[in-house]
Amino acid sequence: MTSKAVRYFIPLVVFIALAVFLGLGLKLDPRHVPSPLVGKRVPEFSLPRLFYPDKAFTPVDLQGRVWVLNVWASWCVACREEHDVLKDLVGRNPVTVIGLNYKDTVTEAIQWLEQLGNPYELSVVDAEGQVGIDWGVYGVPETFVIDHEGIIRYKHIGPISSTDVEKTILPLIEDLQRSTS
Repeated sequence: MTSKAVRYFIPLVVFIALAVFLGLGLKLDPRHVPSPLVGKRVPEFSLPRLFYPDKAFTPVDLQGRVWVLNVWASWCVACREEHDVLKDLVGRNPVTVIGLNYKDTVTEAIQWLEQLGNPYELSVVDAEGQVGIDWGVYGVPETFVIDHEGIIRYKHIGPISSTDVEKTILPLIEDLQRSTS
């Protein structure tokens, strides 16, 4: 091969390789980003409760219980989309659902829950977003299922749907609850 042919061949090969990687990447579901936290202990935090700011919540408060952490905000359109699904989940299974109100104002968060209903046993305020960062939150909403030992067993990015609840979240919660009995 002549040097002139090589000069044109190398960029062509690089272009084809990039096109293949782009094509493969477009087939991936952005909601299934692997989390390095799944299988690990929950990050520790202590945050004020939304309705009782003089009281703090920490994950140690739920040691020995299976629970769900749902990251939400009043400004989040997708959170509104999943809100009824969360209320249905709580109504169908006696699992504790904790809300992590992410980068929101207390007033707007309270108004939002009063308007749409409150599926959470309690919500905590992460006004600066630091706890969300510690949990590896990409954006809201995100939902985590935590076992009785404080280990994250599942992470869902984006709004959960009724199908997600039926096929993944409820079966996992029920399995985890059975294993603690």
